[in-house]
Amino acid sequence: MTANAPSDPDQAVVVAGVGMTPVGEHWDVSLRQLALRAIERAQQDAGGLQPQALYVGNMFAPALSSQTHLGALIADYIGQRGIEAASFEAAGASGGVAFRQGYLALLSGEVDCVLVVGVEKVTDRTGPLVDAAIAMSVDADFEAVQGLTPAAQAALLMRRYLLESGAPADALAPFPLQAHQHAVTNPYAIYRRAISWTDYRQAAPVSPPVGQLDAAPMADGAAALVLTRRALLPRIDARPPVAVTGSAVATAPVALHDQPDPLAMPAGSLSFQRALAQAGATPDDLDLFELHDLFSIQAALSLEAAGLSPRGQAWKLAGEGVFGREGRLPILTFGGSKARGDAGGATGAYQLVELTLQLQGRAGENQVPGARVGAAQCIGGAGATVATHVLSRMEA
Repeated sequence: MTANAPSDPDQAVVVAGVGMTPVGEHWDVSLRQLALRAIERAQQDAGGLQPQALYVGNMFAPALSSQTHLGALIADYIGQRGIEAASFEAAGASGGVAFRQGYLALLSGEVDCVLVVGVEKVTDRTGPLVDAAIAMSVDADFEAVQGLTPAAQAALLMRRYLLESGAPADALAPFPLQAHQHAVTNPYAIYRRAISWTDYRQAAPVSPPVGQLDAAPMADGAAALVLTRRALLPRIDARPPVAVTGSAVATAPVALHDQPDPLAMPAGSLSFQRALAQAGATPDDLDLFELHDLFSIQAALSLEAAGLSPRGQAWKLAGEGVFGREGRLPILTFGGSKARGDAGGATGAYQLVELTLQLQGRAGENQVPGARVGAAQCIGGAGATVATHVLSRMEA
């Protein structure tokens, strides 16, 4: 499905405000309270704009919070009874899918202001219940029933990647090392500590060859964005507007055995190409790329599927600093899922908040100098659903 951005700059869909909570173990806060905290910050950042629709991205609430119907639940709790509200589930891509629905709603002309929130509450539960919930993103009839988990899926992909590329066992280390380095200065990150090559090599195995430092921690968090048209932006300050210039979602088989080439991530390639085409941009136009590194192997596969690296070479380019903050295309600029923490279905919303801050020059010590165009990509399962968005800085 293609939805081109409006040609009139005043009708461009823009991010009016953003807000998020730290990713962590929020024992004393419920799911709805966590969402409210992010929403209040986003609405304040947007100058008090009131939404006509609310779209929620969430993955685990039915399994871990015994709660569905999140759209109405959160709309009521934030004092917005009566507005259109719905929740969207696409595993780890849920936040990106919810954001796309908000973008499409504005393009349709039916609404003038949309609130998008990604929220996740996972740390209230432990043990087998959490493991079972996480495994719901794989194919239940043909994978989960055999005991396959997302970590085991990642292990299969990583083992095949290392074999096909001829890369050494520690080839993917640059991704978590970079993520942790960037998270040191991110006050919203769960792990604000750098790690070393020695740490990576000595990390305990999770599902070999995936080690502890290849896997992002699952935690609680919420991130929210207020979307509107540029002409309706309140004149609250002189910060540059950030427009949504490209938006796409693509799918592929859920089960790895149904994917003809498991390392190709076709949904990542399709959604990236479609979003970039809508934006009238090329990969060379990107100043940063917020990718989804639930596992280190996903970072490499995302870069290669997007054509930002030759196949089997992303690890090498990462080791050379190409994707570092001072490199050709910075990634994981706030620590990514690995160090900021992975808030399940809220991940895409966090990425888009972080991308907006970068493009407006509000990223503090994590700022990428001169960033004007960026992309964010979140992944559901082993590439079964991939949402990609391109955001561009407009003239104030």
